[in-house]
Amino acid sequence: MSRRKNFNLLDQTTSDEVATPKPSLTLPDAVALIVGIVIGAGIFETPALVASQAGSDIAVLLFWLMGGVISLVGALCYAELATVYPDVGGVYYYLKRAFGRGVAFLFAWARMTVVQTGSIALLAFVFGDYISQLWRLGTFSSSIYAAIAIALLTALNIVGLQQGKWTQNLLSVAKVLGLLLVVIIGLTAIPNSATPVESASSGTWGLAMVFVLLSYGGWNEAAYISAEIQDGRRNIVRSLMWSIGIITAIYLLINLAYLRGLGLANMAQSEAVAADLMRSLWGEPGALFISVLIAIATLGATNATIFTGARTNYALGQDFSLFGFMGHWQQRPSSPTYALFLQYKFPSLESVA
Repeated sequence: MSRRKNFNLLDQTTSDEVATPKPSLTLPDAVALIVGIVIGAGIFETPALVASQAGSDIAVLLFWLMGGVISLVGALCYAELATVYPDVGGVYYYLKRAFGRGVAFLFAWARMTVVQTGSIALLAFVFGDYISQLWRLGTFSSSIYAAIAIALLTALNIVGLQQGKWTQNLLSVAKVLGLLLVVIIGLTAIPNSATPVESASSGTWGLAMVFVLLSYGGWNEAAYISAEIQDGRRNIVRSLMWSIGIITAIYLLINLAYLRGLGLANMAQSEAVAADLMRSLWGEPGALFISVLIAIATLGATNATIFTGARTNYALGQDFSLFGFMGHWQQRPSSPTYALFLQYKFPSLESVA
């Protein structure tokens, strides 16, 4: 009888050990996730704000290049942390080691209830706004689309890691290809001869960099996949460098396309710079294309935010018994099911409110 009990205990221990995050993400998966988070709706809006603070085309491009360099420096710092301390808790885990469980708990609580869930709801609403231009679902069309998007993407991630990462890969590839098409259209357009902004004195470099760095924000989410990426000691660094490189190149090219197609003055005064560019070259079909592209971009950012946000909730559940139900990793779908479900509830309520 004792042998049977010991055998059962051994089986239980083995099962518990298996039901933990495994290194299942490849380098391309990590790159797609980071690119998906960073390139959201911002690149379709902030270039006009940056241009309004610049005095020349060169200054605009310099701002975006500086943003890439600054982001790369920060990414390399995070890469060192993530390779030395690979953990699904990411920043939560770093704070716990540095300042204790209390500070880490406050961070995870804010991330669970406001930061991630608020970002998910905001991105889903932007998706709803733009997709409603294609097919409206009545008075609350944006809210309905937002709630559907959150529910569908959460369900895909609950079904399993493979489904969540392939969804992200497809959305990121579609987003990058769409932006490259805008770049090609803008660069092949006849240069706009609008009168340039008179001087740089009316602008502020600091304010311009705020908008630039806002558009680059999100690469730090790589810390939350450090325990799930294959060959993490090498691929964390590679994924961040590849991602920042791709993002910087796209941002520079898209701004060059805006400048060539609209001119600095028109770009600075535009309220929807990408839509104005495509409308001036392709008419209303061009503006419709931008709506679809923004919808894809925000959908990809939503999925990536759902993916990384649940990892913090899982780590929180591992450390605090009150949230212990979130600290279970489902072996068969390979996902933090309960953490994902709780995260789904907050932004869904915000979306339909």
